[in-house]
Amino acid sequence: MSGVIRLDDPAVLVRLHRSARARRFTLSLRGGEARLTAPTHARETEARMFLLRQSDWLRDALARAPLAHDVVIGAHVLIDGASVGIVDSGRARGPCVLCGGALATPAAAPGAAVAAFLRSRAQASITPAAKAAAAALGRPVGRISFRDTRSRWGSCTARGDLAFSWRLAMAPPAVRDYVAAHEAAHLVEMNHAPAFWRLVERLRPDYRAERAWLRAEGAQLHRYRFTPATA
Repeated sequence: MSGVIRLDDPAVLVRLHRSARARRFTLSLRGGEARLTAPTHARETEARMFLLRQSDWLRDALARAPLAHDVVIGAHVLIDGASVGIVDSGRARGPCVLCGGALATPAAAPGAAVAAFLRSRAQASITPAAKAAAAALGRPVGRISFRDTRSRWGSCTARGDLAFSWRLAMAPPAVRDYVAAHEAAHLVEMNHAPAFWRLVERLRPDYRAERAWLRAEGAQLHRYRFTPATA
């Protein structure tokens, strides 16, 4: 269960996320947005007290953090590593269309429409790349899913299921291919030992440059906010 806590000191909205796996309160800041993870049965008053104790840290972190980019008509969003303007498609609803260097988006809930566009684009490019990488390694792939993950760009389970962040649609195609190869290599090596990186290099000889881009630029992909801050 999620929600929003409003604090006056500092003046900020904090997204509250309750997790059955959480044993204590944890506060993080991504894309200029504060997020508090709390145990399922923790009271909101306890969450507020924790936030007040952390207010100095939160104020300093917010001052240093880059501003979030709201995905609205007239703003820009990254697609394949390039900034693209978001324009009104003239339709109240429907899918986004990339045309003439702009992303034509319905005026109603443009953030949700752009998120759906990016998710579809990530699925269309990463799914075949992951399957091709797995085939090159002689390993079957289970289910492939796409989520808005914050802590990692991809994951691989012991059953061979792969998951990816759909925000990778904003990264250059070569970076997406690297992440697909990275997770496919985990089908063979469920670790990051030297043998694992040899597999990644076999699949992506230039993986170091692609990994470097993600480390240097990946944080900006989380700066885009597809839902209103007050949601």
